[in-house]
Amino acid sequence: MLFIVSWTVMPDKRDIAIGRFLKTGALPPAGVTMKGRWHAVGRVGGFGLAEADDPALLQTWLLEWNDIMHMEVYPALTDEQAAPLLAALAAKR
Repeated sequence: MLFIVSWTVMPDKRDIAIGRFLKTGALPPAGVTMKGRWHAVGRVGGFGLAEADDPALLQTWLLEWNDIMHMEVYPALTDEQAAPLLAALAAKR
């Protein structure tokens, strides 16, 4: 399953976040695949796309970071997954 993960570093934790990122690379645990990660220009935050069959593994990763940043996670669908659902909805109207 795909997950969109967005984060914003707490202002007073910026230097801690930078140091932790440089030390660890913010790599996910086994069982979670980072599909991509983008950092916002002009602020300390961004978003990534991760894939995991077990959301508990994703939570394990987030717990390593949510002491210094606010994080939001959303399940995501690809176009191929969403299209049949949209077609079914359109057929009902």
